[in-house]
Amino acid sequence: MKTIHVETTINGDATEFLCAPDESLLDVLRDRLGLTGAKEGCGTGDCGACSVTVDGRLVCSCLMLGAEAQDAQIETIEGMADGETLHPLQRVFLEEAALQCGVCTPGILVAAKALLEKNPDPTDTEVRYWLAGNLCRCTGYDKIIKAVQTAAAEMRGA
Repeated sequence: MKTIHVETTINGDATEFLCAPDESLLDVLRDRLGLTGAKEGCGTGDCGACSVTVDGRLVCSCLMLGAEAQDAQIETIEGMADGETLHPLQRVFLEEAALQCGVCTPGILVAAKALLEKNPDPTDTEVRYWLAGNLCRCTGYDKIIKAVQTAAAEMRGA
């Protein structure tokens, strides 16, 4: 099968890879680039476990082809922390126990970060709406919503 050469930027780093024309961005991230934070929960775009941002837009990486990443700016969960310093969302999720098994957590964190970049002061309803595409099978969503709101307040300096 023919491979496609792709040049892109992932978490601020210029990146090149070869992929099959039908290979998903999720498979490229995990299998070719070793970025295993995004998870395959469903493979159909219904669970959000594979969420990343592409050019500032939240996407399910299982539904995007790796070849479509040409010249894109991609952010994954691996790019959230600043070295050893966790992003406020990551830290607050840990402090408030807003996770259990962790399969959905990277996608939820990426989605929450995308929300707070667009709306730094969302209502609980807005957070719930924004995260509706991210399914958690282990927890109730109350701790997740509370953690997003706590981190948002901290990030605003409130």
